[in-house]
Amino acid sequence: MLFTNGKTKPSEQLKDQQNQAAATAKQPNWKLLIVDDEPDVHAVTKLALSRFKLDERALTFVSAFSAKEAKEILTKDNDIAVAFVDVVMEHDHAGLELVKWIREELGNNTIRLILRTGQPGQAPEEYVIVNYDINDYKAKAELDSRKLMTSVYSSLRSYRDIIEIEHARELQVLHRKGLERVLKATSGLFELRTLHKFADGLLNQVASLLNLKSETLLLSYNAIDAMSGHLAPSKIEVLAGTGHFHLCKNQDVPLTVLALLNRAIENKSCLYHEDCFVGYFPTKNHQAVNLLYMEGLGSISDLDKQLIDIFAINVAVAFENLLLSQEVEDTQSELILRLGDVVESRSKEAAHHVVRMAEYCYELALMMGLDEAEADLLKRAAPMHDIGKIAIPDAVLLKPGKLDNDEWQIMRQHPVIGHQILASSKRPILKAAATISLQHHEKFDGSGYPAGIKGQDIDIFARIVAIADVFDALTHKRCYKEAWPLPDVLAEMQRGSGTHFDPHILQVFIDNVDTFVTIKGRWQDSAEL
Repeated sequence: MLFTNGKTKPSEQLKDQQNQAAATAKQPNWKLLIVDDEPDVHAVTKLALSRFKLDERALTFVSAFSAKEAKEILTKDNDIAVAFVDVVMEHDHAGLELVKWIREELGNNTIRLILRTGQPGQAPEEYVIVNYDINDYKAKAELDSRKLMTSVYSSLRSYRDIIEIEHARELQVLHRKGLERVLKATSGLFELRTLHKFADGLLNQVASLLNLKSETLLLSYNAIDAMSGHLAPSKIEVLAGTGHFHLCKNQDVPLTVLALLNRAIENKSCLYHEDCFVGYFPTKNHQAVNLLYMEGLGSISDLDKQLIDIFAINVAVAFENLLLSQEVEDTQSELILRLGDVVESRSKEAAHHVVRMAEYCYELALMMGLDEAEADLLKRAAPMHDIGKIAIPDAVLLKPGKLDNDEWQIMRQHPVIGHQILASSKRPILKAAATISLQHHEKFDGSGYPAGIKGQDIDIFARIVAIADVFDALTHKRCYKEAWPLPDVLAEMQRGSGTHFDPHILQVFIDNVDTFVTIKGRWQDSAEL
């Protein structure tokens, strides 16, 4: 029969009591150190306290027959609860010196110290109590069995309370440090702007959060069947993996892992199962869920579970923001590519020119040491380099032969026109595109147009685009020329080193030309296939 008002069954109450009793039984005995140079004192103390128990825990006696021996024991054993210390041993104040050493040099402030002396006149009680950090001071003559028992009860309770307070303080510190680790881990994730880099970062951050090696982690992005609420195995996408999951593909995810992923989806929460963990990170509409699978964890503390739950909430927000941001940026980039395609198709340029330009510039930017964010910005902005050609008349833009002076002056206006179209935007991509449009026909020696700027005054984005643009133009057929062989292209570009092109960037390009030839081959025009 069930009790109401949230009460448990009698059988459950009995089970809880049994569990508590079992937990208590497993706790070790209290350790009591006897420091005295008289063996009889050790024997009498042990006999008087032989039946002592506190919280169902008996005493374990540790004996030292000198202050030196006591120091050796205390140095190795830091969980001694109480010590009876004789004042007079090797010399008249050996016990007092031992007390001072324990508190000041060993730094042990939890052990309860009870001084005992057979010669009270050697160390007056008031002086000792005031000047030494002890918990009790007794003459051996007054410590009968009853008073000895009372003194140990009092000292052990004090030690127990100190340990509990210290444990609570340590837990507070762990919670604070844990939350700091969560904040640090999450803040790092918000800086990663692509889904796969976010996935790799997430693996590293969770491993750091739990102080684990990240050798057995798998991150997957999963589509959810809206009707059943179950994982659709055919739509699973593995984003990143480590350890034996490093080369794991979508179809390679073990059935046992899929079963745990499904359980997390059904419960809509993180899942702990034996030595495995599944992190559950849903998107806002719950039509997609990001799942993190970890195995080989062993036992996870309750604190770590709380930290993971907090981390999961922040990661879900980060995922959502990343997907929204990526959708906006992808839409923006596609519109830029489409507009670039319109410009290039109007000017009869190669069909995939703007796509190749984006890839060339991205790779060359990374080779030049630009960071990932800068390289990605250049990749998205580069397709707009010739946007100003949209205002150039067909008679000039499509003329198959050489332009006369007037026509050339009209053509030279397209950088300024492109800049005017884009410069008023506050969006980083369009602002970068405006700079590229204005400067990509400037030359390193200052002989370019429209402003005749030179060297480092030309934005590095424009210097990179200039090299990529000429390479693509020379290696592809245009209305006014045939495609050039690669050796001729490289020779022509080398002739422009230091005049047309930044010599350092050009050398990096030539040293890695195979990368750019591969991109060219990947995006061939239909006429080349």
